[in-house]
Amino acid sequence: MATAIWRNASRLRSFNRCLYARSLSQFRSSIPSSTITPHSLCAPSLPSFPPVIPVGAEFKSLGIYGRFLSNSTATPTENQEKSSSSSKTNSEETQNTGGSQQSSGSEGKPVRGGPVSWLSFLLLLATGIGIIFYYDNLKKRHIEEISNASKAVKEGPSAGKAAIGGPFSLVNHDGKRVTEKDFKGKWTLVYFGFTHCPDICPDELLKLAAAIDKIKEKAGIDIVPVFISVDPERDTVEQVREYVKEFHPKLVGLTGTPDEIKKVARAYRVYYMKTAEEDSDYLVDHSIVMYLMDPKMEFVKFFGKNNDVNSLTDGVIKEISQQKK
Repeated sequence: MATAIWRNASRLRSFNRCLYARSLSQFRSSIPSSTITPHSLCAPSLPSFPPVIPVGAEFKSLGIYGRFLSNSTATPTENQEKSSSSSKTNSEETQNTGGSQQSSGSEGKPVRGGPVSWLSFLLLLATGIGIIFYYDNLKKRHIEEISNASKAVKEGPSAGKAAIGGPFSLVNHDGKRVTEKDFKGKWTLVYFGFTHCPDICPDELLKLAAAIDKIKEKAGIDIVPVFISVDPERDTVEQVREYVKEFHPKLVGLTGTPDEIKKVARAYRVYYMKTAEEDSDYLVDHSIVMYLMDPKMEFVKFFGKNNDVNSLTDGVIKEISQQKK
């Protein structure tokens, strides 16, 4: 009996050594190699067992010890496997749950169309067409009302003439005081300039003189040409007399004081201004316009620098013919 017990104890001791060696190899594989030394491998001592073990107790303790070692070694890997499997299961359940929710939501909710349906588009189009027709008819009705009202109004006086011209009092080239009343009863062409003008004034006065001769020849109308100076400081009566003789025998020259010239220029809407002076030699910037005045000395039409002799002649004849109708 004692021999059998001793044999079982020896077997148990050998089995414990194997288990210890296995656990030690697993421990060495889980830690860095630098921390393991030969001395540390030999240092641990095997657990001691009591010399006398009851019958059957060695197998019970062996099973408990083996289960302890196997649980201690297998617990980390099993836990990792369990955690990974549980996370996979949870993710699969989440995906299944989301998919089921999406499918249930897609199945439960009705499919909505675009923001504008065909019916609403047709209604909007019909409304727009109706508005266009309404405002078109309203516009036509308004135009008809205006035309009917204009036809119903009695014919009144023509539109007012331009506010050009007016009373003046100047001195002619003979030294006689004259006013606008002295020119009434005659058609008049009035030009503003100055005797020291180098080129523009002579050209315009030559054109004026040639035009009044042509008008006389073509239409038999007598036109009185009038030259009004815008340089009263230098254009004296004598200076104006000598100047007008060079262009036409019927040309009337007028001058006056600075205030009188300013007044007549304002009445005829004529711009003039003295340029930079160099001693007594200076130029005067002024409007280049001829004014056609009727026998009442009222403004009819003006002719600019762009008109030549022929266009000036034809224009004057045309305006006079229309006034006589």
